[in-house]
Amino acid sequence: QVQLVESGGGFVQPGGSLSLSCVASGNSYCVYDMMWYRQAPGKEREFVSTVTDDGTTNYADSVKGRFTTSKDIAEKTVYLQMDSLKPEDTGMYYCKTLSRLYCRGTARADWGQGTQVTVSS
Repeated sequence: QVQLVESGGGFVQPGGSLSLSCVASGNSYCVYDMMWYRQAPGKEREFVSTVTDDGTTNYADSVKGRFTTSKDIAEKTVYLQMDSLKPEDTGMYYCKTLSRLYCRGTARADWGQGTQVTVSS
């Protein structure tokens, strides 16, 4: 199956920036959508951004205009550039992919282990 590894999290002050990345690997699986979610302790996991197979992006209203997601030419790495960070952006950020075996069949969702983002003075 697809394995995902996030990186780039850290501690920043409000107004600062962080860049996250997620590298997908696996044999025989075609990744077509790559997403970011985040979750704070005691809260439900929430959608952050998506970049689809054709490159279309979508963002949660709470991050629109501040976050930018993109993927590499091989469509195996997804990035999340986070600018103008706010304390409410604090949480564990998870990479999620949708994939199919040999690019066909039933879609599969895979999650990374997460990378912590803390925005605080």
